[in-house]
Order: sequence, then structure tokens, then C-alpha cells
Amino acid sequence: MGRVRYIGSKARVVKQILDIAGPPNGGRFLDVFSGTGVVSQQAAIGGWGVWANDHLLSSSILTTAQLLSHKDVPFISLGGYTAAIRKLNVTSPHGGFIYAEYTPSGKSRSGHERRYFTTENGRRIDGMRVQIEDWDRNGKLTVNERALLLADLLEAANRVANIAGTYGCFLRHWTKPAQRRLLVSPRALLSKSASFQVSCKDVFELTTLPNDLAYLDPPYTKRQYAAYYHILETIVVGDSPTVSGVTGLRSWEDKSSPFCFKKRALSALASLTIGLGTKRVLISYSSEGHVTLPELRQSLQGYGEVAIHEIADIGRYRPNQKALRLSSVTEYVLEWTRFKFSRIDQPKPRRAYELSTSA
Repeated sequence: MGRVRYIGSKARVVKQILDIAGPPNGGRFLDVFSGTGVVSQQAAIGGWGVWANDHLLSSSILTTAQLLSHKDVPFISLGGYTAAIRKLNVTSPHGGFIYAEYTPSGKSRSGHERRYFTTENGRRIDGMRVQIEDWDRNGKLTVNERALLLADLLEAANRVANIAGTYGCFLRHWTKPAQRRLLVSPRALLSKSASFQVSCKDVFELTTLPNDLAYLDPPYTKRQYAAYYHILETIVVGDSPTVSGVTGLRSWEDKSSPFCFKKRALSALASLTIGLGTKRVLISYSSEGHVTLPELRQSLQGYGEVAIHEIADIGRYRPNQKALRLSSVTEYVLEWTRFKFSRIDQPKPRRAYELSTSA
């Protein structure tokens, strides 16, 4: 399972989702909004060929790591996976971008003192990021090995981040986990190789086959993932963007999601579902979402049969004290099966982001 706390994570309900999906049918399991890859991984373990997609490169990297087996990442040039992790952990610290912008000792261009990471951990993140790129540049890593080490670094950074759960803000006082020394740990890889591909595309550009099973876990609320996980994105991209404000946000508007806008969410979700071209679509949704289940049912039932499965009441994401007073949300899976002659050439919402990079 994923080791990054993620808004809307399906780690606790993935079994119920895969039970509704049923056994592989010869098509692919298309995880349209893969997040940290927990559903993609379980689909692969269940025998599905998986196509996972997310508009954030960091999520695509995390998902790739979930789908790898030992055979996929031999690390021949570095003496094996465990040896690569050991070498990464003794990498010399480096005063790079994360140190400069997201630690109290760094010299932020804007003059803000940001406490996302301690000085030592910020320098360790920078040093490890440089080391991974150096290995890659010198031909010591395959594409999958690079993705795995980046994912392991993201998870290590997340364990010592001085945050309440996301990178929308940092905490004023240091938590105990944030004061620990950052160390990368090897993960449990899949026991056998899975058939998979991972992409980082605009969801409205995905081209599917009728027999694919599409699984949609879209954003439910106004929280934009590109903003809430901006530091993870920066670590993966490895750039030095202009950041602003107290929180040090990088520009994220090009990855703004139409599903996060209350006035656009229903149209976007219905158009995506109908326009994908698959015979069957599963949609995870929540009782706190912008779109109500009756609205979503009404928008889809003219093009296919709709069944709604209530799967669990789960603890709500709690970013602040006000949210602590809210108990739980109900998770649903809407199952949509296309009528034989329903149209698929539905008008699509104007794109809110464009991506061409593949993980």
C-alpha cells in the first residue's frame, strides 16, 4: 500500500472496489486518477493488466513504484536494490532548492522562513535528488529503477515533513517525526511482474478500448492536488521554480483540475465517463463531494445503466480543528454500464491543464 498520506486515498476500501470490478475480463484496468497507486497495485495483484494515469508527475512516479517487482528493478550497476538504498542514505548533503526554500536555514528568494523540513533533512533531500540524477545520467539506472528511487525519496521526505497531512502549509512548531533524520527505506515489491503502463496525461486525452474497465477516483472538493502536493512535485521534477508566499507555492494553475470547481464538476465528470469509450466505468465518490449522487445518476442514466454501491463510512481528512468536529464521510462506487447504442462523442469540458510528460 502507499506510504504517503493522500487526500481521498482508497487504501481502506480498495478490496471493496476490486470486488465490484470483478475478475479480469481480457481488457485493461484503467486507473484514470491513480494518486499513490494503491488501487492500481491491487488490480495488478488480482491479475489485471493495468494502465494507470495521473496529471501529477509525482503521483505517476508513486504509482509506478507500486507496480514494480524485483525482476523489474535488478539495479545491476549498483549491486541490487538494497545496496542502492544503502548508497543513497550515505549521499553527501547538498544545499540545493529544497534547503533554500523549505527549511528555516535556507535563503529563500522571498525572505520567508519556511519550516517544511529541518535544515539537515532539506540538505539530505537535495543531496539524494542530485545523486539519483547523477546515476541516471551515467547510465546506472533503468527507467523503472529511477522511478523507484524517486518514489522512495518522496516517501522518506513525507515521513519527516513538518505538515498536518499536505503541503498546503507547514506547522509552526516541529513535530517529533519532523526532527528525525531522513532515511530512505526499501519497499516490499511485487512477488511477480505485472503487465502495466503509467502515464501522466490530461484525462480527456486518454484513448481506451471498449473492453477496458475504467476506474475514476476524481477530486471531490475544491482542494487542488497540484497545490496541496507541490513540494513532492518539485522533488520529482528536480527544477528550481519561482515560488511565492509564505507557503512557497510553485505555479500550479496549468494543472488546475475542472473537477475541483463546483460549477464545472458535474459536467466534467459526466463528459469524461461517457466520452472514455469503455463499456463499463466505476466511479468512486464521497458524500462530501461537489456532485450529489442523484445528480450524477441523472446525468449518466440516459447513456447506460447505473448502480450505486455504498461501501464504507471512513474518517474524514482533518486539516484543522474545525474539521475535527466532522465525523466521517460515506464512500460510494457508482457503476455505469453503457447502453449498446449510446453515443460516445460527447462534448468535453474545456481543458484546464495540459500535460505531455510520461512517467
